[in-house]
Amino acid sequence: MDRTIQLVNSVNDIQAMPNVIVKVLNLMKEPKVNMKTLGDLVMYDQSLTIKMLALVNSAYYGFSQQINSISMALSLLGMVKVKNIIVAVAMKPMMSNQGDKDLWKHSIKTAAGCEYLSQITKIMDTDEAFIAGFVHDVGKIVLHMSSERVYTKVLSAVADGADILEAEENYYNSNHVKTGALLAKRWQLPILLSNIILYHHNPKLSSMPVPCSLIRLVDQLVQTDFKPEKIDKDFLKTIGIDFNDIENLRENILDKAELLIADLT
Repeated sequence: MDRTIQLVNSVNDIQAMPNVIVKVLNLMKEPKVNMKTLGDLVMYDQSLTIKMLALVNSAYYGFSQQINSISMALSLLGMVKVKNIIVAVAMKPMMSNQGDKDLWKHSIKTAAGCEYLSQITKIMDTDEAFIAGFVHDVGKIVLHMSSERVYTKVLSAVADGADILEAEENYYNSNHVKTGALLAKRWQLPILLSNIILYHHNPKLSSMPVPCSLIRLVDQLVQTDFKPEKIDKDFLKTIGIDFNDIENLRENILDKAELLIADLT
């Protein structure tokens, strides 16, 4: 059996998305879904309700009025942003309970950065950019849950300068883009998301290079050991960003992301 399939099959706790995410995604597929139906779903989950109200009243969104009800929050945020928040909140335990809290934070930083950059450049829908940034590294959950001890060795190799995909292949005979893409297929995620998960380290191999390159750029920008020399300068030119402004861009993204992380924790 293919090693990637073995890895995904071995992790029972991640075979299905959290129930609330499944319900939300299915609800979004219905052509006549309304805010009340979505609001009822959110209110069934106490933690989601609390997080939603806290977030909509936070500095991240900056609404001038105090929001006291889920129905008003949904109206102000819109369905797609609500879906993205639900996914981010519901997947936090799946990530952080496995001893890798940094993965959830990195995913939120990438999501916020992709949303921010897509607003500036207009090259991708902002809501799609947010969720794409959030799920791009989902395959790491599989590797980490398969063996936390082994993944610690991967991270150690990366810290010593190894390429992460090569290090994962060395220890797992697979990598997080392969496990993530298989997981996306099983979860029936949109093709755009599956493509970004599979190709965010090599956007030029994708049939959708622009969104993959956007996620790649932000993924690099939010790294603790950010290396400006590894940024694709041609892509920066394509989206109208001056390389000399990259540090300011990074700072803006991290500031925005930290606001979101603070309000989701």
